[in-house]
Amino acid sequence: MDTDLILVVGIVVSALTFPALLAAFSESRPPRAASVILLVGGVLIVYALTQKPTGYSFGEIPDVFVRVFRRVLG
Repeated sequence: MDTDLILVVGIVVSALTFPALLAAFSESRPPRAASVILLVGGVLIVYALTQKPTGYSFGEIPDVFVRVFRRVLG
């Protein structure tokens, strides 16, 4: 699997943590699912960052999203 795709999936999965956190706190239950989602997303992001030889910069992340979505749609 491509590191760009792994990074994008990790960022999207990590973004899904916030709705899960809000749902858990609004229902007064522990945020177990949100913790697991954040862990999986974090592992994917760290894996992508360590597997790309040159790494990623913050300015490069929007370009990575565009490349991945262009590949998926095209």
